[in-house]
Amino acid sequence: MQRRHLLQAALGLSLWAPAAFAEPALPPLQVWKDPNCGCCNDWVELLRADGFRVQVFDTGNTAVRQRLGMPARFGSCHTALVGGYVVEGHVAASEIRRLLAEKPDAIGLAVPGMPVGSPGMDGPVYGDRRDAYDVLLVQRNGGSRVFQHHAGGSAGRLKPTSSETPGALPSAEAEVRKVDARAGKITLKHGEIPNLDMPPMTMVFQVSDPALLGQVKAGDKVRFTADKIKGAYTVMSIAPAP
Repeated sequence: MQRRHLLQAALGLSLWAPAAFAEPALPPLQVWKDPNCGCCNDWVELLRADGFRVQVFDTGNTAVRQRLGMPARFGSCHTALVGGYVVEGHVAASEIRRLLAEKPDAIGLAVPGMPVGSPGMDGPVYGDRRDAYDVLLVQRNGGSRVFQHHAGGSAGRLKPTSSETPGALPSAEAEVRKVDARAGKITLKHGEIPNLDMPPMTMVFQVSDPALLGQVKAGDKVRFTADKIKGAYTVMSIAPAP
């Protein structure tokens, strides 16, 4: 009789133990992005593969970023909300998990701009290039500190951007996918941009002058120049292709 009770107790413990030590469920993650942004879509798929339940809103993220209190200088191509924290840009799933585990008193995490080599901005299409960048923990007072540093890979950046070297910007061909005059952004399906060492892709750019957006519309074939200004990929000139 005693042996039977012991076996029953052991069986009950074995059934209870996995549930007791199971990893807590991740909170849902909402992300706001441009529907035509390829790197945003790649980032979402990486998070889903890591176990996050992602709800996507294919609208501009600028208004949401402002509403959630993330300063504009930390901006990127998509804004997310998870567990009460803002996640701006190409932050790795492991870093979001760490944020949720540590629960710092902060607005959230940000990877300003779109550094090549960050999740969703990596892979063969970029020549396996990995630039150095920082994931920032953005404080409630608007300041920040480095949450995680990424040193980059041996491939590194193959050549400097035009802002680091003198000379005229080379032009590239593209099709306009979307014009967001209110946010000062344009989505281009473009060819190679040599000065940025960027392969053909679809991407959301800022514009150096909002007046440029009045010259084109969705569906137009254009020629444009772009540069990296304060960490953001920016269209410097654009015109309908001849």
